[in-house]
Amino acid sequence: MTGFLWTRLIRTVPAAWGIISIIFLLSRSLATSQVVSEELQSGVAGQTATPGQVRATERLTRQRLGLDLPLFYLTPAPKPTTAAVAWRWRWHGTHNQYHIWLRGLLHADLGVSFRSGQPVLYQLGQALRATLPLTATAFLVTIGLARWLTLLLAYHPWLRPTVLTILHALQALPLFAIALLLLLLLANPDALTLFPAYGLTGFADDASASGQLLDYAYHLALPVLSLVLVSLPSLVVQLDAALARELSANYVVTARAKGLAQPVVIRHHALRNALLPAIAYLTDLLPALVAGAVVVELIFALPGVGRLLAEAAASRDFPLLLGGVLLITLARLLAQILADWLYSRADPRIRLEA
Repeated sequence: MTGFLWTRLIRTVPAAWGIISIIFLLSRSLATSQVVSEELQSGVAGQTATPGQVRATERLTRQRLGLDLPLFYLTPAPKPTTAAVAWRWRWHGTHNQYHIWLRGLLHADLGVSFRSGQPVLYQLGQALRATLPLTATAFLVTIGLARWLTLLLAYHPWLRPTVLTILHALQALPLFAIALLLLLLLANPDALTLFPAYGLTGFADDASASGQLLDYAYHLALPVLSLVLVSLPSLVVQLDAALARELSANYVVTARAKGLAQPVVIRHHALRNALLPAIAYLTDLLPALVAGAVVVELIFALPGVGRLLAEAAASRDFPLLLGGVLLITLARLLAQILADWLYSRADPRIRLEA
């Protein structure tokens, strides 16, 4: 198993490097637009800047952002005067934008936010304090409920039409509609006020640890429920269909003929094989929950990564925006590794080391 994990991690390195390189190119392109933006703002209150002021602003901004350095280790040199050589490459060593950016990345330096002036990693870390509990809890609750509902439908097939109809109706609703409905029904002074409508905490800082934890969970109840309701239908439908196929397989018929009880056949034989098709869905479920957190955090006013990135996009805070994109894409790669590992755990016959 250790060998498999190392092999999978090594295979992920080229994909991670490609993603990091694309984000670097985007950061350089967006940094250039920042130079243009500051040039346009170099005039004061309707006064037009002189060409000299514009050039000075451009030069200082490029130096501040490191755009005056070569882009990569090698760059095409200007064409020589002789026609024998059409082009040549110039080596710049480590004194280039890409190397400096990678070195900063290895030292956990994602740059500084244009809007707040704080390090990007610090802001993302603060926002993850809300997003990680939200997405992790929604992920675990979704998996637990999906397994329970699938077993319920297997034990009581007469419930299948009703439950699947409800799930298909939920599947047709977008996330923002589900979140708003929960707000109107469960956090509305004119209806029921069972849960808070916004925010992450209502206790004072000097409250006990258990009190703060309970208050934290209380405020996350509706956001988590929103993500669970939008993610649950697809997973249950896939698990139910896979379990139905397994229950009609020959090995299940043989197990029943040998006298095994129905719960034993379902739990210890059919369900394990039915999990295999659903594991692939988990690689999409985790990134989908992170993407859904953007909507949920905006609606419930949670200070998480989703809300932070939405505000960064609105204010053209490119370092913060690209730092969040890098975080989400790396989380997607880790989710794929997790899915492959779960495949090998669910069915030892699968060999993914090759």
